[in-house]
Amino acid sequence: MARPEIPREEAASPLGARSELLAEMDPAVVAAFVERVERQIDARVDARLAERGGGRARHDGWLSLPIASLGVAIPLTAIAGGIGGLVAILIVWIGIVAVNVAHARGRV
Repeated sequence: MARPEIPREEAASPLGARSELLAEMDPAVVAAFVERVERQIDARVDARLAERGGGRARHDGWLSLPIASLGVAIPLTAIAGGIGGLVAILIVWIGIVAVNVAHARGRV
């Protein structure tokens, strides 16, 4: 028994339409998948943080004060050394260290 042949034009038309639809839908499908994955990750992170008894960790800007204090320390050291000598330099650096230690302890 011979199988009926489908003309190439008739087969090409639905296949072309299908590939066009897939090309249009592909970015939307990927975006939806990524959004679902991100929601799952956020839910897991929130659950783990809740288990530890805290909210989201405070890591925003934790390094800015130490870097800024070192940037300020250079001119303060030069000024203190020129005006007051070694004692003034020690006072400046004790103050810088105290500010950084207080900042580090307050950032639990």
